[in-house]
Parts: sequence; structure tokens; C-alpha cells
Amino acid sequence: MTLEEGLAEFLTHLGLEKNSSDKTVKAYREDLTQALGFARERLKKSSVAPADWTTRVLRAFVSWLHEQGYAKSTVARRLAAVRSFGKYLCRQGVLETNPAAGLRGPRQDKKLPHFLTLADVQKLLVAPPDTDWAGRRDRAMLETLYASGIRVSELVGLDLLSIDLNDGVMTVRGKGKKERLALLGPDASKAISRWLEDRKALLERTAQDTVAVSLNNKGGRLTTRSVGRLLANHLKAAGLDPRTSPHTFRHSFATHMLDAGADIRGVQELLGHKSLATTQVYTHVTTQRLQKSYQKAHPRA
Repeated sequence: MTLEEGLAEFLTHLGLEKNSSDKTVKAYREDLTQALGFARERLKKSSVAPADWTTRVLRAFVSWLHEQGYAKSTVARRLAAVRSFGKYLCRQGVLETNPAAGLRGPRQDKKLPHFLTLADVQKLLVAPPDTDWAGRRDRAMLETLYASGIRVSELVGLDLLSIDLNDGVMTVRGKGKKERLALLGPDASKAISRWLEDRKALLERTAQDTVAVSLNNKGGRLTTRSVGRLLANHLKAAGLDPRTSPHTFRHSFATHMLDAGADIRGVQELLGHKSLATTQVYTHVTTQRLQKSYQKAHPRA
């Protein structure tokens, strides 16, 4: 087996057995295709054999990525993909040992997530006009993102049967197609309820039939890119930071929850984080804010 053939089997394994999303499979394909292309060029071969997939070649690949000016996060992702591919090849008996196991990724710069203040959130939530169906739809989406902390991909993936407005809960499908419950506050539930009336009228006008909750003007399911464009318009109208993205609502949700004394394990569960370490980044945000407040207010600071 060549490693090009092994890559095809690995990608199939990710999609069918690991239930990885199409986006994840695409990222692995791009990362590993680049790694194999580098190996072929370096070895002057038309294909890469298992014996060619050595630590030496992979270390040279990582060095080349640095030389090309790739960001540290991109280099780390490429290396993680190569490492996962090596584990798979070992399980399949193609390799005896994983040549990427001992390779260390670049030290990542710690960046605190960008989030909105409570005042900015409140300003943004009322930015969409309440006078037409599109504005009421956008209000429902923004209220949902902030109330629940779900990802934008989870938002556009919501179907009618996923939402229970009486109990204020939703069933969302996250990374790895894993399902979890997300919560809705009364404001979000009210906004969704109002939008569902507009949604019904929109489907009648467009003669469409769909279970999707968030729709475009043709009655089709909205995309994550469309939500991003709509948000950009509302940010401009509200005069808020253009760096804000749909994911910023998720950061704001977690930060505000922890600021108010929520249990970090509960926040982890609501966000659908597999590791507590991923959620703990928000404790750094709240700690940094406390330190700034302390330095500003305490006479001995």
C-alpha cells in the first residue's frame, strides 16, 4: 500500500466510523495531501511508501512549513493531522511505529478570546429592526446564539423538532455529530416564537417545504457564511467592533456565565467542550478583568 492509498482509507474512516464532519475531513485531506506532496518532492518519487514516512522526512516538513511563513496554529494543525494519520497506519499494520509521535509542535501564543461586554450585547440584540420578517429572524438568531452559547453551525443546523419552546431547551448536534441539550432564556424563546410566525408566512410565499428553523428569503436553510454577513451589517449599524463574529457570542456567553458565578463544569457541558481545559480559557478572561479592576480601584495596586 502506498500512503496515498492509505490516506484515502483514512479519510473514509474519519467520515464513516468516526462520524467526523465534512469540514474536518476536508481539513485532514488538505493537511495530509500537502505533507505527502512534500515527501514526494523531497524523495523524488511519484508515490510515498510506508518505509519513506520517517521522522526525518516529517521533521523536514515541519521546518519547511516554518520557512514558508505558516502561522504557528497552522503548523500545529498540520502536525496533529500527520500524527493522527500515523496512529491510524499503525493500527492498520502498515507502520510499526508512528514517526510523528516524538515531534513537538510550536509553542502557541496564548490569545484570550474576544468577547462583548454585556452593554454591547444588549445593543447588538436590538440592532436588527423589529419591523420586518428579516429583522425578526435576525433577532431570533442573535438571541439564540447569546442565550445558548451554541456554535453558528449548530444554529443553522437547527430543525423545528430540535426546539422545545415550552421547556426552553434545544437539541443541537455539535462536533463529531454528538448531540447535547442547550438552554434558551425567555427572551430568546419569545424571539424564536415571533420568528416562527414569519417563517410560516415565508414558506407559504415561496412555496417551500423545509424543517430548517433559520431561512433565507427563498425559503432555504441559511448558511454559516450568510449569518456572518448579516451580523456584519448589524454590527455596522450598532457601531460595534467589526472583529465580532457569530462565534463571539459563544465567547461572550461563557465569559458572562463565569463572571456571574456559574460552575465551570456546567458551562463546559453547555458549550459541548470535550475537555475542561478548553473551557478554562474563559477563567483567564475573567481573571484578567478582575486584575484590571483591582489595579484601577485599589489604593495599593
